[in-house]
Amino acid sequence: MSDRQPMTVSGKAKLESELKVLIHQERPAIIKAIEEARGHGDLSENADYDAAKDRQGMVEGRIADIQGKLSNAEVVDITQLQSEKIIFGATVELQDQETDEKVTYQIVGEDEADVKSGKVSIFSPIARSLIGKKKGDIIEFKSPKGEKEFEVLNFFFR
Repeated sequence: MSDRQPMTVSGKAKLESELKVLIHQERPAIIKAIEEARGHGDLSENADYDAAKDRQGMVEGRIADIQGKLSNAEVVDITQLQSEKIIFGATVELQDQETDEKVTYQIVGEDEADVKSGKVSIFSPIARSLIGKKKGDIIEFKSPKGEKEFEVLNFFFR
């Protein structure tokens, strides 16, 4: 089984940008803070030292996390996609069968998901129920608010 994780080009760029900041700005600042805290004497009761070491652990953990995600990334250029069915990267227009409310979601990688801006993770219940569907299909899935039913009005890649 492949551990490859789908990710959009913009999602990859965002992670690379965060990684650059962590490595070139955060890491040196923490090293400096640790050196300064060491200069304050006894490390056993040094709150500045403890805080800097905790921050260092978090930053190093996030660096390793991002590097792992980037090395396992299956980067997809959505503008080049074409499909008769909904796949990763699609922007899908849906209509709630209960309320007639229309919503639009783009299916993106796990780190790119932001429901408020209309981006849902490929691993989310709604995205899993959309994959493989076509215009006119009805999807059902369990949301935090209970069972939901939507009609696929349209989908496209941009």
